[in-house]
Amino acid sequence: MSTVKNLLINHPSKPMLRHGDLAGEQSSISINEASDIVKKYFGIIAKFKRFESEKDDTFLVNTVKGEKFVLKVANANEKIDEIKMQQSILKHIQITTPSLPVPRIKLNVDHEDIFQIEDKSGTKRYARMITFIEGTPLCDTNSNSKERQDVGRILARLEDSTKNFSHSGADRYYAWDVQNLLTLEPLLKWVSEPSHRSALEKGLERFEMISPILKKCRKQILHNDFSKSNIIVDHKSNNFVKGIIDFGDTVRTAIAVDVSTALLNQLPEKPHNNIFADSLDLMEGYSSIATLTNEELEIIPHLVMGRVVARALITHWRKNLFPDNETYIMRNTERGWHQLDWFLSRPKEQISDILIRFSI
Repeated sequence: MSTVKNLLINHPSKPMLRHGDLAGEQSSISINEASDIVKKYFGIIAKFKRFESEKDDTFLVNTVKGEKFVLKVANANEKIDEIKMQQSILKHIQITTPSLPVPRIKLNVDHEDIFQIEDKSGTKRYARMITFIEGTPLCDTNSNSKERQDVGRILARLEDSTKNFSHSGADRYYAWDVQNLLTLEPLLKWVSEPSHRSALEKGLERFEMISPILKKCRKQILHNDFSKSNIIVDHKSNNFVKGIIDFGDTVRTAIAVDVSTALLNQLPEKPHNNIFADSLDLMEGYSSIATLTNEELEIIPHLVMGRVVARALITHWRKNLFPDNETYIMRNTERGWHQLDWFLSRPKEQISDILIRFSI
């Protein structure tokens, strides 16, 4: 794969393999420590619940006054500029599109939105608190066609809200940004099952074929993880989507990449002939607000496949780094083998035509 080799030359140090917030060790803080942080820096007494997370410590903070917040204590290896970027994009959205349901920032007693703490292991880490959005994660419930169209409209509005946002923390190499997929080829060695490794190799080869088009696509700073777990909903509300959470994957990438991530998360666990049925509902809503170029529509289905490949490579690598967190890390990987087989069993041209109905 010539493109893979070229990209590895351009990234000779394999930045993903040494990227702190994915590869760095972490000493988890306890609920008691979290309580002490909130008391000291916010003057708040509360009950706490730990959320599962990939790389940081995250807690639900339920105050005695009935308010709810989320305390996030970053991985010690996460860069401060990237944390500032996550806070800045929330501020930007609140100013430009206040009707978008994203978390609001809670300042501490010193009027800081980010502050440094030292955990009981002696490690210095950055902490922050944001509001908690009530509702049900979309991954925990079903949705109908109209509701999925609502999800698509919210995605389009979010992309429009951040189109003029700029921050140096977003100009980073990030493993979960599918435009970097070909640089993940060295991670194949962590996939022990021969049939799985062969499927991933074929997926990388097919992705290489569309990568020249991807390089020419429009880019901006985007959420990059519009998954069902990051969309909070309420079936009884006129506004189905009640919240968009977790801006930890925010990066400057292609709009086509952002859309493809949203579509991936609408695929069924066990593919059938109409695997994109639910995703097309999302596209109906998205296209009622935003327009994609014919080139973007052509490669988005391939980018969906690319995200499946990236997920398999990254999760197999990380489960070997962090075996104690294997259940969380691998929670979505198994379904990906069926999805990848579906893509690879069809000609490239057939995949390219999946979204042609949305061309203008």
